[in-house]
Order: sequence, then C-alpha cells, then structure tokens
Amino acid sequence: MITLVDVHKAFGSQPVLRGVSLEVPKGLITIIIGRSGAGKSVMLKHIIGLVQPDQGRILVDGVDIAQLRGQAQDALRQRFGVLFQGGALFDSMDVFDNVAFPLREKTRMGEGEIRDKVLERLRQVDLLGMERKFPAELSGGMRKRAALARALIMDPEIVLFDEPTTGLDPILVTGIHRLIATMHARFGFTGVVVSHDVPHVFTIAHRVAMLHQGVITEVGTPEAIQASADPLVRQFITGALEGPIRAD
Repeated sequence: MITLVDVHKAFGSQPVLRGVSLEVPKGLITIIIGRSGAGKSVMLKHIIGLVQPDQGRILVDGVDIAQLRGQAQDALRQRFGVLFQGGALFDSMDVFDNVAFPLREKTRMGEGEIRDKVLERLRQVDLLGMERKFPAELSGGMRKRAALARALIMDPEIVLFDEPTTGLDPILVTGIHRLIATMHARFGFTGVVVSHDVPHVFTIAHRVAMLHQGVITEVGTPEAIQASADPLVRQFITGALEGPIRAD
C-alpha cells in the first residue's frame, strides 16, 4: 500500500534520511524501530505528505503523494488516521468533542449520527462514560485511548502511530499494544508504528524495519529481526552498550 523509494531529506546542513526504501504491505502492521533522533517521525511526516522529500518518491497505492496538491492531496490525507506521540488532544475540549472533531470538520453528518459514532468508538476503546471528561482529568493511558478513538473515527485505511506508548508504565504499554491489535483485527487498517519500545512492540507487528543513520538496515518478521545476526540490530534490540552503535 505504501512504498518509499530512495527518500532523502536534510534540514539545513543536517541530513536525516539518506536513501530510505521500504514497502508497507496492505492490511498489515509495520513497525519502524531505531534510536531516538534517527528520523522515524520524519518518515511518518513524509508518508502523510506533511514534509516533501529532497529526493525520492513516496507512493500510496501507486500514487506519488509529493506530486499532489489541493483537493487531491486533501482527499489522500483523509485516508489516513494519526495517533500523535503525545495524543495531541485539544485541552479546551472534552473527550466527546475531541473525538467528534474530524467528523464535524470533514463530513456533513448530523449531530445524532456523530453522537452515535463517537460513543461507539469510545465503547471500543473502553472509555464509554468518560465522554465529558477533559484531557487534564484523564490518566495517561486514557488520553492515549481517547486519541486512538479520534484517529479511527473517520474509518481510515491507513493509521500512523508515532511512539504510541511514550510516557506509559509497562502495564499500560501492554494495554495500548493489545488495544492497537484489537482495533486492527476489527478494522483491518494498514498500520505504520514508530517505536523504540522493543521488544514489547513486536507483539503487534507483522513486519519490522530498522532505521539507522538515515537508511533501512533490515526488514523482516518480528521473529527474523529478533534472530538477526546484524550487529546493529542485535545491539539495539538487546540494549547492549557494546557494539557498533555509540551510546551517546
């Protein structure tokens, strides 16, 4: 569904992506792992068209999104849902209005239809009864679940997850991963998850890609990645200080 072909990106004199090539299969969850600052979030921004590559192509169903403008670009983006790293909920809106926001902005649904759909999504993420709470009144795990409900409210074909478990304790991490897997089984979206939460994130992955120094160094199943003989991959997934990756 998504193909990156020799994607390069630099910000000023600082290169971030140095020739990323990756295929994201339709209907599966692909995990992008790598160190903080490796360019994982920049990859996501390229996939949704928020950042243009200096070189290379990003194809969604064969369409180069860098060539789209105006209504064509907007139409493509409506196929995406995004779970941002911090949730990105609007502090001034309660949970219901946060989840309803895309429906009110992008559709002509009536308030009755919107209410039914929002409450159904909140039920699916186990937040029914919390719809009139504000983000500040929620726990970290609840905020993530509210943000996931909003990411899925438009029934997207593709969902991007930017560090979905940042700031959560191990029990909540397991809960969010299980919820992502449950929502994927229910809706069948194509998922791209950026994370350095290894090996826990492997439990929801169909494919794993390692990004290091601006290139994809290895792609495979979770089992293949965990059995990899590549010293870069081995050091990262084990967290060892000794190896080719400098601990700085």
